Amino acid sequence: MKTKGLLFGISGLMLASVLTFTACKKKQEFKKEDGQASADNRTVQSENDAAVNDVNTEIGNNTFLHGRTSGTASIKNALGITATGYTIDTTGAHLGTIKINYDGTTINNRTRTGSIRLTIQNYASGKRWKQAGCVLQVDYLSYKITRASDSKSVQFNGTQLLTNETGGSWWELLILKTQSSLATSVTGTNLNVLFEDGKTAVYNINRRFTYTFPNNILTCTGEGIGSSNNLSSLENYGTTRDGDAFTSQVSTPIVWNFTCGWWAPIQGEAVIKVDSKDFSLDCTFGVDASGNPVSVGANQCPYGWKVEWSYKNKTSKKIFGYS
Repeated sequence: MKTKGLLFGISGLMLASVLTFTACKKKQEFKKEDGQASADNRTVQSENDAAVNDVNTEIGNNTFLHGRTSGTASIKNALGITATGYTIDTTGAHLGTIKINYDGTTINNRTRTGSIRLTIQNYASGKRWKQAGCVLQVDYLSYKITRASDSKSVQFNGTQLLTNETGGSWWELLILKTQSSLATSVTGTNLNVLFEDGKTAVYNINRRFTYTFPNNILTCTGEGIGSSNNLSSLENYGTTRDGDAFTSQVSTPIVWNFTCGWWAPIQGEAVIKVDSKDFSLDCTFGVDASGNPVSVGANQCPYGWKVEWSYKNKTSKKIFGYS
């Protein structure tokens, strides 16, 4: 009986030690958290948004892919874009494909190289981008974005599909103004993202963009349409640069406009969960330098976005600037 009691006592001590060690480890993880997973997610998502903007611009500008027979006005002119940092290879336009080649020019603190190839699926059968249901294949060919201020970079390799849900394009929205809104979905699996430290993350991006043009300002509302592990409304999911599985769930649609820039959402919320962490990273976009939500006016844009995380009764936060 004494031996049995001794064994129970030892087992109890071992269990207590394990629980204490686990609790200490979780506490340390909470203290060491710096929001990097959320920062990576924001960088990848915003740069993907920028690429989709270029795609929408050039697919609407090209008469072959768009599906119109005339019209030479420029979407870039309508948006006030004076420099793009890329050229367009239209060699295969009559077959439904063009390529955006980035030339390394630094614009808005970003230097871009590599290419993005655009191909209308079923082009030979009569599909054109202005048609509802048209699917555009977007291939990222060593498409690299480097931030000039600190040389941090991301490089995309992989394929996404853009589906025109409503019909029409930026041409109808911005030039002809015959539509009040446009909706496009962006889906893709296993998009490889290489960071400046040589580590690679994998993103499965699933978003719906709704574009409007109130007061002649292009405005985009982004929603998550993906699902994984019983979670819905995911804008993306995959593995971080450190190999941890993650999800990013849009809890409030993320909105940006062309005045403040695609990189600076003016509102929206997302919840990022990383498998190795016992807490979520709660992101709020469109805040001032203190982390308070701001009301964006004609000449006012938000400072950045805030990420918060909680463990037991403690909460920490970090505020990132958009610039």
